[in-house]
Formats: sequence, structure tokens, C-alpha cells
Amino acid sequence: MSNNLVSKAADNIRILSAAMVEKAKSGHPGGAMGGADFVSVLYSEFLNYDPSDMGWINRDRFFLDPGHMSPMLYSTLALAGKYSMDDLKNFRQWESVTPGHPEVDVERGVENTSGPLGQGHAMAVGAAIAERFLVERFGEWMAHKTYTFISDGGVQEEISQGAGRIAGFLGLSNLIMFYDSNDIQLSTGTDAVTTEDTAKKYEAWGWNVLTIEGNDVEAIRTALKAANSEIEKPTLIIGKTIMGKGAVTANGDNFERQCSTHGQPLGAAGASFENTIKNLGGSSDEPFEIFSDVKELFEKRNEELIKAAAVQKAEQAKWAAENPELASKLEKFFSSEAPEFDFSKIEQKAGAATRGASATVLTAFAENVENMVVSSADLSNSDKTDGFLKKTTAFQKGDFSGAFLQAGVCELTMACLMNGMALHGGVIPVCGTFFVFSDYMKPAIRLSALMQLPVKYVWTHDAFRVGEDGPTHQPVEQEAQIRLMEKLKNHHGQNSMLVIRPADSEETTVAWKMALENTSTPTGLILSRQNIANLPAEDRYAEALKAEKGAYIVTDSVGTPDVILLASGSEVSTLIAGAELLSKEGIKSRIVSVPSEGLFRSQPAEYQNEVLPAGVKKFGLTAGLPVNLEGLVGADGKVFGLDSFGFSAPYTVLDEKLGFTGENVYNQVKELLQA
Repeated sequence: MSNNLVSKAADNIRILSAAMVEKAKSGHPGGAMGGADFVSVLYSEFLNYDPSDMGWINRDRFFLDPGHMSPMLYSTLALAGKYSMDDLKNFRQWESVTPGHPEVDVERGVENTSGPLGQGHAMAVGAAIAERFLVERFGEWMAHKTYTFISDGGVQEEISQGAGRIAGFLGLSNLIMFYDSNDIQLSTGTDAVTTEDTAKKYEAWGWNVLTIEGNDVEAIRTALKAANSEIEKPTLIIGKTIMGKGAVTANGDNFERQCSTHGQPLGAAGASFENTIKNLGGSSDEPFEIFSDVKELFEKRNEELIKAAAVQKAEQAKWAAENPELASKLEKFFSSEAPEFDFSKIEQKAGAATRGASATVLTAFAENVENMVVSSADLSNSDKTDGFLKKTTAFQKGDFSGAFLQAGVCELTMACLMNGMALHGGVIPVCGTFFVFSDYMKPAIRLSALMQLPVKYVWTHDAFRVGEDGPTHQPVEQEAQIRLMEKLKNHHGQNSMLVIRPADSEETTVAWKMALENTSTPTGLILSRQNIANLPAEDRYAEALKAEKGAYIVTDSVGTPDVILLASGSEVSTLIAGAELLSKEGIKSRIVSVPSEGLFRSQPAEYQNEVLPAGVKKFGLTAGLPVNLEGLVGADGKVFGLDSFGFSAPYTVLDEKLGFTGENVYNQVKELLQA
């Protein structure tokens, strides 16, 4: 491959990137111009995919971490024929396919939604783990690489420690990361904030580290060859690049390495857009063009890729013919269908904590759902994901025969890894931690929702009943925060997340049924630490299946009730106790379990009115903020909840002191009815 031609392709990427930002009057040209040489080499020589079948499961993946460098990605993919010049001209505009930060679009070559720095390369680690998991089960014929591109900001984000540690610990030699080290960030040079030795840091985590001139085509090629030959470690290529490479002023003076080019158009930054385009070999009158020889280069590359993919697909077809059962299994793994599982056969222990009930389901999953991968942030024996672990083994370097990832203490990283696994495809990712630590995970949960990834979040220790651990570990506002995701719609008009807080062990089985069958959005399960009495029913599992509508009547009065009592989770059994006291005075009540308000609100109006009719007083009980139930209770009643942080004491004492007893339900309802 001619170095001059690959460099010319890089200049073409620089021109298009600068032009996109200039036309939009918004964006980040400098980094895109500096990183162009790496992506030019990667896409013209190394990245293995099928341009005629972009969803091919054995393709190499490229995960962009710094989403602000989207012009570089769009321009590169335009050279590959996946974006038109009109697409680039509409950068950052309404209904454009080229948004300011990339949003997952596999058909065009965008593997991940990136924006918050650090998450993109952590997703790449997750994808690399998924690849190793699948290769272990189906063979080396489906091995492929995961490439990722990180900037100074991504290295600085704390998530890089978790991603770097785990990738090194697991020896992910299928992972290759380019670090665009240009010594410039948005508001300062990097020397204003750090003096760390990045190479030594990654070496300490067990990475193979190569440092090169990041705008030297031959150096990039040599480093990528070495990285592809590495069989023991993930590889970090530190490319010392030039921010705003090629930029000049109106006088023709060099305007490279300027902080101002990071986050604004060249013309606004102090450079001359027209002169820069000319300096890079383009036409300032029409910068939106692909050079003829560059176009020919990428057309030839596309032909090579299609032929190479055909060879690999023929190898897969031969394997499938020889292994029909495995081939059928692989097809199911990558389908969008939920795996078959008979939840009616789950035998729950009555009166169990819902985290324990979840463990019972996970134990059954470990033996029957072969592509599920479960992770925990150093809490598997407490969040009870060890129900799954007891039937499998944890991943180790060189051994991905098990299906459990001990992530260590890194909730955000773990959630991003799950997103990466889901993006890769072929696995069902599940991760667990304490509910209070969902605060650490929120940025990744948000991207799960935005990308519509069916990640399953298991959050235990769901309320102040964590007890003696005190307010630092007792969720209060967390449920309200997470339930906002039920109210927020994704771009397909769905609730962006399914959030379920089951009321007893059987409802937990149903919650997992809902989670497993939800293949279009993330699901959050909010589970108790303490034991909860099962709700009354002759066939409790059959009754609990009504939870699939988000809310349902648990017990009802004869005739119109005087009051409707509603709650989720632990508080439903407290309502039962309160209703018994009310009944002694002839007060008729209906009890409603609301494991998912968002799902309930999605039901037909007739069903909603049947469960919660207007004109009947309503009382809600929640261990979180009253806002959790205020939308359902409305003007007909009141909600009793918490308006402060918790306290350190045994949970039975806290129930009494904070008013979560049948007696207080009785008192609150009496007051409501007398008002």
C-alpha cells in the first residue's frame, strides 16, 4: 500500500472533517484532523468487515470513545461508501444521519453511541469479552478483533482505570486501542492537569504498550501488525499526534497544536478554513469531495473485504454443516428473540427476600440460558448473583468457558462492559450491585436506554432496610431517579427502560420473566435485602403473572372499596397488615401492587381505570420519595414515604421509627378518609 496514497486519504478525512464543522458552525475539528492518519490506515488495510453485510457477526468492531471526533468517523465511513456528501453537509442538523456525537448505526458502520468520555472504550472491552465467550463455545473460526480509539479525555476519565484493569487481567489480546495523544484538551493543554506516565500505567495493568508518531503512516502500520500478532495481552498504541494537523492562518502560518481548534470551527478558532483546505490539497470552493484516487483505494478495499468475508462465510457454512446443533444455537444467540424458558417450574421459597428469589431464578438460568453472562461489582455473595456463579465459573485469562465476570469494585465500568457485550451481540448481559450504587452506574444506564440495549440490571438492598449500614447504603431517592427512565421515551417511542420492584418471591420470578422477554430496552430489577411475606393467593405464581401489566389488584373488597392501597416491593405486605386493621372497623380496601408504573401506564386506559378508578380515595406507601407514587395516587389521596436520608439501626427498628408498619398504614388511611 502506498504511504502517499494512505496519507492523501488521511488529508481527505481532514478536509471533510473541517468542512463539516465549518458548515455546521459547530463541532470539533482539531482532534479529527489529528487522528485521521490512524483511521486511514485502519480502514484501508486492517479493519475486517463486509461492506455488503454490515451486520455480519464475525466482523471486526471499531468503537469510537471521543464522540466529539464524529467528523473523523463519518468522513472515514464516507470514503468507505457508507455516507454521502449530503450526509456530511447535514452534520448536526435536524433529522440528519450525522449527529454531533455518533449514535449506533451498524448499517453505516457506527458500532456504538459515544459522547460521555471513557464509555466508548469500556464498551469495546465488553465487546472483546463477548467475542472470547463466543469463540470458546463455537470455535476460532469466528475470532475477530475489537479496535477502539481513545483521547486524552477518555484516559483521564476514572472509568479508564476499570476498563484498563479488567482488559489486562483477562488478557484480551483481541483488543487493540489507539490513544490519540495530542497533548491538547478542550480548555487547556494536558500538562495543565496531569503529568502521569500513561504507558507505565497500562503496562502495570498487563497491556502491551507501543508508542509511535501518530501521524506517521508506516509507524501506524507497523504498530497495528504487532498488535494483531499479540496473543497474550491487549495492546495500547500511543500515537503522538498533532491537534489540527494541516491548519494554517490567513497568512499561511502554521496553526497546528492550538487548543482553540479542539471545540470550534477553524475559522472561529483563528485559522483560515480556506487556506487550510488548500494546504491539505482540497478545493476551498468545494471541500465536500472524495479525491478520485482515494475513492479508488477504498473501492478496491471494499472488493477485497467482500471477497475475504465470503471465504470466512464459506468456512462458517462448512462448520455449520458439520455441527448443525451448534449452528442452530449460534443463530438463536444472535437473534432478537428471548430464549425459551419455563418460569412456571421455578420453585421459590415462600417468605424469601426478593434478592434470594432472584438467586433462585439465576441458578436456573445458569443451567438453561447458555448465552447469559452475569457480572457483579464485588458483591456476588450479597446481591445474590452468586446463584448463577455457583453453577458456572468466573472468566480468567485464557479461560472463558464459564459465564461470570467478577468485575471488582467498578460499577460504572461494569455497566459499560455490559453495554459493549449487548452491542457485540450473541450474549445476554446481566450485572448486579447494591441499588444505592446505581448512582455510579447512571451514565451507562442512560446509554443503555438511548441505544435500546437489553441489559439486565440487578439492584439489591433496595431501601432503608439495609439497616445498620446507615444512610450511605440506604436508597431513598434512587428509585425516583431510575423510574424517570420509565417516563422518558426512546427514539422509537417506547419507555426507555423497564423498572420492576417485585413484592414477593413469586413476583420476582415474574419480574425475571419480564426482564428476559424484554429484548428491546434495558431492565432494572429492584430487590430487597430482607425477607418479605408472600402475598395471599391460592396459586401465587398465577396471580403474580398479572404483574406483567405493571400493576394489578392483589386483594379486593366485596363491592366498591372505600380506599385503594398501592405500593411496590416490600411495602405491599405492609399494606396487607394495614388493611387487616382497617377491615376490623368495616373499612373496605383494595390492595394494588405496582412493580412498574411505566409499564402500567402503557396499558389500555380501560385496564388502568379498572385497577385505579377515579373517585376512590387512594393511599400510597413507598420506602422512597413520595413522588414514586404521587402520579398514580393523584388528587384522590396521599402518599406516605420518606423525605430524608435514612438512619443506622436494625431494619425492624427503622420500620417502627419511620412509620412503615400496619398500624401507621391504618392511621394514615383513617386520617385520609376523615379529611
